[in-house]
Amino acid sequence: MTGARSAGLLLFRRTGQGVEVLLGHMGGPFFARRESGAWTVPKGEYDPGEPAWEAARREFGEELGLPPPDGEALPLGEVRQSGGKTVTVWAVEADLDPATAVPGTFEMEWPPRSGRLREFPELDRVAWFTLDRAREVIVSAQSAFLDRLAEHSD
Repeated sequence: MTGARSAGLLLFRRTGQGVEVLLGHMGGPFFARRESGAWTVPKGEYDPGEPAWEAARREFGEELGLPPPDGEALPLGEVRQSGGKTVTVWAVEADLDPATAVPGTFEMEWPPRSGRLREFPELDRVAWFTLDRAREVIVSAQSAFLDRLAEHSD
């Protein structure tokens, strides 16, 4: 995992409660019963030859099954997650209904050492969160993106 690069789009909207962000709950058996630290910006890995912005838009489409929204992209920089992956994110102001998301899937052996491959959704839930609530559930390193967005959206 070290050296891996990921890019994503953090959608945000302004509501009566202030700024809200769209996050996805990571699919698969490891996160099934977790809330805290199990939500993420829709993102995915990309190869060094692909521009990060293009990867972020492609991965948004793959993760949510929806076209990435148009709109001004606000660069939120990058963070390094505990596993060593570097994540680069842009914020885009847009609204979408989480119920319309059709997440992509991945395969893994489950249960472990069973020899059986099972398919799981990349994201098993998609939801809007206030910034305060998002800080409680997002992958810890990604909370920096929430702070950077808050600075820009005041």
